[in-house]
Amino acid sequence: MVVKGFWGRKRVGRRVLALVLVLMLMAVAGCSKQEKTQPTSSQNVKAQQVELKLAHFWPSTHPAETQLVQPWAAEIEKASNGQVKITSYPQNSLAQPEAIYKAVKSGIADIGISCFSYTRGQFPVSEVFELPGITYNNSQVASRVAWEGIQEFNPKEVQDTKLLMVLTTGPGDLYTKKPVRKLEDLKGMEIRATGLSAKTLECVGATPIAMPQSDAYDALSKGMVKGNLGPIEVLQGWKQAEVTKYITKSPFLYNTLFFVTMNKDKWDSLSPDNQKVVEEVTAKFFDEVAAGLWDKQNEDAMNGAIKENQMEIITLSPAETERWIKLVEPVQADYVTRMSKIGVDGQKILDRVKELADKYNQQYK
Repeated sequence: MVVKGFWGRKRVGRRVLALVLVLMLMAVAGCSKQEKTQPTSSQNVKAQQVELKLAHFWPSTHPAETQLVQPWAAEIEKASNGQVKITSYPQNSLAQPEAIYKAVKSGIADIGISCFSYTRGQFPVSEVFELPGITYNNSQVASRVAWEGIQEFNPKEVQDTKLLMVLTTGPGDLYTKKPVRKLEDLKGMEIRATGLSAKTLECVGATPIAMPQSDAYDALSKGMVKGNLGPIEVLQGWKQAEVTKYITKSPFLYNTLFFVTMNKDKWDSLSPDNQKVVEEVTAKFFDEVAAGLWDKQNEDAMNGAIKENQMEIITLSPAETERWIKLVEPVQADYVTRMSKIGVDGQKILDRVKELADKYNQQYK
């Protein structure tokens, strides 16, 4: 009996030892598997990273890309610890200029930058910032007026995307193949223009031809249009000094508004912390870069392409200037009338924009 008990106990001990060994092997294997599948910190960032496609129409060498888009995207990626990565698709490579807002709404692009005026009628309230006859000293003034105003008005037309900021060209001029020194010289001349600028040109007797800036060089070189209405920077950034000869100073005719906006679903997919990062970095770049971007470009063009191509600058006489301004005054009245038809107090909006223009013209002379 003693012997039997001894061998019985020995067999039980062996079973226990075997079980312990099995459990130990399983534990080691589990730890090994866990170590192999445990992601590194860089893998964690990659797994959480949101990649955003940004569409715009400027060439990759344009300051809008090199001085605004690229540094802004890099700062957002850095501030979000690599969780928000923006990839730029310049020069219509993701969407055509007039289709960029729609591309953002549909999700073809996550972020888009383009002109409100490329789809005239889609952004009726925002047209107030492009009305002729409102004085903006520079793009710094015009951009701040537009951004403060559009946040205050919050028009329905921009509520289907997440508007990150707006910026403007500020005042622009006429660039033509033949000199324009008086209204009679402009009569019937085909001039590239979009949005309200087209309506403005009609008022002074020109024939507006709608097309984006990206098409203007070819159109000018082939004689399809005889001039352009826009900021001075196009003479360098879009090389239009090569295909025009004269600049007629007419800042009361022009201001173009750009949007920087994001798909709403994509915005909602960002964590609250990353939304805060995007908003804070965007506010910083608006203040430090975007608001005055065209002022710097205009200055560079004046000292660069304009001199290199020996363009002649024409300044209208005070009497001639008054003739032009009188002809474009009805465009403001027409805006007020059009707003009333959609239930918006256009006069109140127009008056507020003029107040903001006076305010910022005093700050940025």
